[in-house]
Amino acid sequence: MQLTNKVIVVTGGSGFLGKKFCAAIAEQGGIAIVADIDVAAAERVAAQITSTYPGRAEAAALNITSTTSINALINEVQRRHGRIDALLNNAYPRNHDYGKKLEEVSYESFCENVSLHLGGYFLTAQQFCLYFRKHGGGNVVNMSSIYGLMPPRFEVYADTPMTMPVEYAAIKSAINHLTRYFAQYFKGDGIRVNSLSPGGILDGQPDLFLNKYDAHCNIKGMLDPQDVCGSLVFLLSDSSLYVTGQNLLVDDGFSL
Repeated sequence: MQLTNKVIVVTGGSGFLGKKFCAAIAEQGGIAIVADIDVAAAERVAAQITSTYPGRAEAAALNITSTTSINALINEVQRRHGRIDALLNNAYPRNHDYGKKLEEVSYESFCENVSLHLGGYFLTAQQFCLYFRKHGGGNVVNMSSIYGLMPPRFEVYADTPMTMPVEYAAIKSAINHLTRYFAQYFKGDGIRVNSLSPGGILDGQPDLFLNKYDAHCNIKGMLDPQDVCGSLVFLLSDSSLYVTGQNLLVDDGFSL
């Protein structure tokens, strides 16, 4: 078990990827704090995990754009467990206009999505790193994406209702550099900060898209959430104790 008794806060813990990440943490002996703005969903995920791994998951309320909410969570987890070992910045906040084609994205909508997602990651990492500095160290993993590293392959979206949102590209590329900034800023404080960039994740996409996407890959093509969990566990574990300021890419060769 690579995460034995590590207390790890997962933002967006009840989401599509978040619930898989929380389960992987519990499977590896950690305690997953399923932190989500949807508390009822977080409670369902925590109950499901604890039915298999008793005592290895807890639900918590969290709004990543609220300093008050973030610090209330930090204080409660500290009170319950006496420590926090790691933060996984995984939440995926977006407004109702998110996902439109470039021509249809308004300035106001663009700014709101950047503020929610990138701003939320900044604020959460800021508050947790200040806590970690005070308590002798900690670990932050920011969820990024291959599209934080490369321009979109728009041809794989052709003739489908899908697109790769411009906000997403701006946000994820910024998260990669925010990761390096934080790693450098807190160097010497026992804090390490890394990002994890998955390729596409299977979630009911049309076959036309999947066939074109998979043609750029090596073996698997689009990934299952479970395919990312091993790399995440590595970054959260002491196996990566001397890794900081790095971005780990898991995309089955799509970006090559």
